[in-house]
Amino acid sequence: MAEVSLSHVSKGFGATQALLDVTLTIPDGAFVVLLGPTGAGKTTTLRLIAGLERPDGGDIVIDGESVVNDTPAQRDVAMVFQQYSLYPHLSVRDNLAFPLRSPVINMPEPEITRRVQAVAEALRIGHKLDNKATALSGGEMQRVSIGRALVRQPRIYLMDEPLSSLDAKLRADLRVELKRIHAELGATFLYVTHDQIEAMTMATHVGVLDQGRLVQFGTPRQIYEDPVSSYVASRLGQPRITLLPAGSFGHGAPAGAVQMGLRPEHILIGEGQPATVRRVERLGDQTRLHLAFGPHEIVTLADPHTLLGTGDTIAICPQNPLWFDAGGNRI
Repeated sequence: MAEVSLSHVSKGFGATQALLDVTLTIPDGAFVVLLGPTGAGKTTTLRLIAGLERPDGGDIVIDGESVVNDTPAQRDVAMVFQQYSLYPHLSVRDNLAFPLRSPVINMPEPEITRRVQAVAEALRIGHKLDNKATALSGGEMQRVSIGRALVRQPRIYLMDEPLSSLDAKLRADLRVELKRIHAELGATFLYVTHDQIEAMTMATHVGVLDQGRLVQFGTPRQIYEDPVSSYVASRLGQPRITLLPAGSFGHGAPAGAVQMGLRPEHILIGEGQPATVRRVERLGDQTRLHLAFGPHEIVTLADPHTLLGTGDTIAICPQNPLWFDAGGNRI
């Protein structure tokens, strides 16, 4: 495994600036998640590290050496795509072994057998090795796709939204599997997603991208509790943070504050100003209250066994909210 660093990297496609002066260090052995909406520059970052694109400016360093002029094969990285990209006529065993039989690696067959078996067992598909790829479920195919990267044992694993095409249960299962595999391998992962749940549950570090710029980098807890802007605050947290005018609850806003940000834990129920329950979402382990507060909607959490219902009025007040100025910057 290796540390990967981007230094002042920029990349444009015609009139579109995909990345702008991005400086980022992916520590050796870290699980870094790049988070942002479509068009933020996440996939472009992966493709630049993989060597599928060349930066317009800046440097990319892997294990202490610049790789800007290296081919993808010379960089020794492995990439997992959103789509499965398997060879349908080959068995699971041969799909997993395929990269190890390439002229670049040319691994001896006994070692290929050992490594394929180990990865298949880690991904819980050891019993599927002799099946054709076309005979697998969607979740199994994506496990094979991930396994084809794992057998390589490269310097860094690059993953481009590999779980986004799976159903909710499979996504949850594979999130656990990927985190377990990362811990066992001590590998370096760079994982791209727009799914904040994946970022919060898997990452050791999160990088938030906004229109090609890296606007914050830190642990999931740091990004959640101490966001630099309302944009970053909106990227993590479920339910999403509620942004209200700074004076919504009267006095108390610091100088320069235009907006206040309320996460569920920032809202005290039982005192303060009136809000009306518009909808109650019972999710088993938690209950979400959708509240009408004047012209605004606030989503907060209540006791799972609450007796509150649609139309009820409750009192709410903020506790340690986040404050933002006119430009969305944190105060």
